[in-house]
Amino acid sequence: MSLREILAGPEPTVEHEAPRRLGAFVVDGGVQFAVSSLTAARIWVCLFDDDDRETDRIEMERGSGGLFYVLVAGVGAGQRYGLRADGEYAPARGLWFDPEKLLVDPYARHLDRRFVAHPALSLIRPEATDTADLVPKAIVGKPSPAVNLVLDPPPPQPAPNLIYEINVRGFSMNHPGVRQNWRGTVSALGEPAVLEHFVSIGADCIELMPIAGFIDDRHLAGTGLHNAWGYNPVTHFAPDPGLCPGGPDEMRTLCATLRKAGLSVVLDVVFNHSGEGDDLGPTLSMRGLDNLTYFRHFGPADRLELVNDTGTGNTLATERPLVQRLVLDCLRYWATEIGVSGFRFDLATSLGRTADGFEHNSVLLEAIRRDPVLGGLTLIAEPWDMGPDGYQLGAFGRGFYEWNDKYRDDVRRFWRGDDGWGAQLATRLAGSADIFGSAHRTARASVNFVAAHDGFTLRDLVSFSHKQNLANGEDNRDGHDANFSWNCGEEGLGGSAEVEARRLADRRALLATLAVSKGTPMLAAGDEFGRTQSGNNNAYAQDNETVWLDWANAEKDLAGFFGELMRLRARSPCLGGEKFLTGTKGVKGWRDVVWLGTNGVELTTPEWERADLSCFGMALFADGQHLAVWFNRDAGRRQVVLPELAGWAWQRVLCSHPEVPPAFETGAKQSEVSGRSVTVFEVGQEIGA
Repeated sequence: MSLREILAGPEPTVEHEAPRRLGAFVVDGGVQFAVSSLTAARIWVCLFDDDDRETDRIEMERGSGGLFYVLVAGVGAGQRYGLRADGEYAPARGLWFDPEKLLVDPYARHLDRRFVAHPALSLIRPEATDTADLVPKAIVGKPSPAVNLVLDPPPPQPAPNLIYEINVRGFSMNHPGVRQNWRGTVSALGEPAVLEHFVSIGADCIELMPIAGFIDDRHLAGTGLHNAWGYNPVTHFAPDPGLCPGGPDEMRTLCATLRKAGLSVVLDVVFNHSGEGDDLGPTLSMRGLDNLTYFRHFGPADRLELVNDTGTGNTLATERPLVQRLVLDCLRYWATEIGVSGFRFDLATSLGRTADGFEHNSVLLEAIRRDPVLGGLTLIAEPWDMGPDGYQLGAFGRGFYEWNDKYRDDVRRFWRGDDGWGAQLATRLAGSADIFGSAHRTARASVNFVAAHDGFTLRDLVSFSHKQNLANGEDNRDGHDANFSWNCGEEGLGGSAEVEARRLADRRALLATLAVSKGTPMLAAGDEFGRTQSGNNNAYAQDNETVWLDWANAEKDLAGFFGELMRLRARSPCLGGEKFLTGTKGVKGWRDVVWLGTNGVELTTPEWERADLSCFGMALFADGQHLAVWFNRDAGRRQVVLPELAGWAWQRVLCSHPEVPPAFETGAKQSEVSGRSVTVFEVGQEIGA
């Protein structure tokens, strides 16, 4: 039976008929439990009461293909449960079976509490104690209406205008417009004040950092630090009770609320590793059920070691059918039963790895791309992992957007003042055709960003030349060293008035560069109003004021400026769309882009190659609109010659520098652009009209 038939068919209700779905589902007569393991000898469902006492332990029947299942009569929605598995215990051969370890169902939809690290979770079998008191219990959900995914797939998602990346907890912990008991949860994102902010900055795609149930990294034990990002999941279907205390219903409500406001939700998902970590990590779910199948290993069969292409201790074996089914089932669940509109795949190279290395058309990636439900959603790849040949920017092919870190670095290096970076900036402004210009890709495939959750914030980017990560407890060894940052003359926050003025001008120039670039812009929440992490460029363990947005001191003028930028982008056919800027002629013989020197003459190859190219123009034409955008990284003002359009006047519609007066109209051929600025001119009206 095909996976499509499995999804479309009814759920069996007879006790001895093998179920087609994995997980726990209410059926006629009770709850059908099903789990898959190719290596376990026995698996039990353990039932728990509201006082967390184990009330029953029912052994599951073993079917074909590694399926274990049982119909438990007399129970229903709301029942709390866990799993136990037994078999050979031989870690050197990848077998970790230990019935003392209570396990969370990989298909659990709802958890009763958060995961909490404890040494007993990692004890070897000869020393093990029962971990039931330490492990969250899954909760059986209510029956959901049948959906025929083959005949009625969700409609394709429109291309995002602005992806807004949010740390769910950090975003709202200090938000004055969010009711106290909702702060730090997904419900906070549906509050009127929050929705108003989304709309004001032009965000239409809200990308949530991971919300699946996760656990603190083992090395954080005893440090007082806690995982603040969520990139250490144990479950994939079940939301973390700390971020989503109302479970699936709370997330479902948020998606519906945002959809009514014209916003979509993209979920950051982590299918590259498990929070169970390396051999010293806790046994919580997949390790205890079928470690040998779920995770990649290397070495001789009697001395296996976990592959660590993710830098976290283990790597999910996404080339195997069991894991592929988990990923596809999970994605469909979030899309059809919760209402998310897309996914951002963390360390996505891991999803395309096979025995022969990365393949853009691997079984899993191709299944996602071709799936009747998933293929039309917003699919975003982080195109790298830490394994061999892990950097795969541009390789994910049709249907995927990709985080473009070359855009980030090239934009930073130009504005920092690095020699010879003008041509690189122009390539990024034009849509990065050198990366995405292959068949079936468009400029939209490039997710452009200057800062994200990982790395310096926008404010810190222009305030620190060096990372300041001592608070992470790793002697400043963690985090990227190649940040291409600058401090505008003084290291750290709180510089002189002159330094702070330059930093503000630089931030506005960076935001303006993002807004006028071909591609799909992404902004990390808070960068539009001055968020800082005090120079920490790897704040994954700072679940505190370091990553909690400081709404009380938000720079409202900067946020307003960014909203202005996005409104300009939204109304400008020159800036949006799918086409790369190539300089080719289109309607009425106009070229889509002409790159200009300050003298108004098209730049030549030798001029592009000059190390000191610091000011140039981008003259654009599309659908009847003419724009001329000037980039000046010099400290001083520059005189520039505007393109000559006989009988028409140019109007300055935007300048990123905070001290430039309002828009003006001129029939002159020359204009002055401010230092450290992006200036946009548009053809306004006929002279004398």
